[in-house]
Amino acid sequence: MLTVTDLSVSYGAINAVAGISFEVPQGGIVTLLGGNGAGKTTTLHTLSGLLKPKGGKITFCGEDITRLPSHQIVARGLCHVPEGRMVFANLSVAENLAMGAFLQTDKAAIAETREHIFTLFPRLKERIKQTAGTLSGGEQQMLAIGRALMGRPKFLMLDEPSLGIAPRLITTIFEKIVEINRAQGITILLVEQNANLALEISSHGYVLETGRIACSGPSEKLRTTPQLKAAYLGG
Repeated sequence: MLTVTDLSVSYGAINAVAGISFEVPQGGIVTLLGGNGAGKTTTLHTLSGLLKPKGGKITFCGEDITRLPSHQIVARGLCHVPEGRMVFANLSVAENLAMGAFLQTDKAAIAETREHIFTLFPRLKERIKQTAGTLSGGEQQMLAIGRALMGRPKFLMLDEPSLGIAPRLITTIFEKIVEINRAQGITILLVEQNANLALEISSHGYVLETGRIACSGPSEKLRTTPQLKAAYLGG
């Protein structure tokens, strides 16, 4: 569904991403692992059109989207849940969800999607009128995912969904990610520093180190790779 070929991204003289290539099959969950500064978030920002690459090609559903602006990429069904959630803090839960549907025109479909999100995340319905900035970290993550789902995506990119969330809610968030993938058929590209959790729910993984892919393979195999265990899996 997504093919990234020899992608390079620079911040001035600094090469943040240095010629990486990877694929995400339709209906799958693929994870990008790596430490801080490895290039994971830069990769997602480039895929969603927020950054322009220095070189390489991004193909989504058979179409070259490398130079498309962000709103056109979203319109094609590729949505991004950013690191830190980035909810609209001064808007209510309902208003945040409405913002996610800004490209949708079918009111019945919008209402149906919203009800599905409330089934997925009942807490959002309980807090429908609450200001987003007053929600807990876990609730804000639910809202950020729900806001992206309002765009009816085919492909969802999640950047560090466990970051800053109470441990008891992390499991819930990851269970919902699997449900979104399996029940709705939405393809997922997951960036996550919690390598154990990420490899548990994904079929394939890529490990980034200083902007390059250090190793890749089926998730089950990566979990037993010595260098990955030492660096990310606690020995």
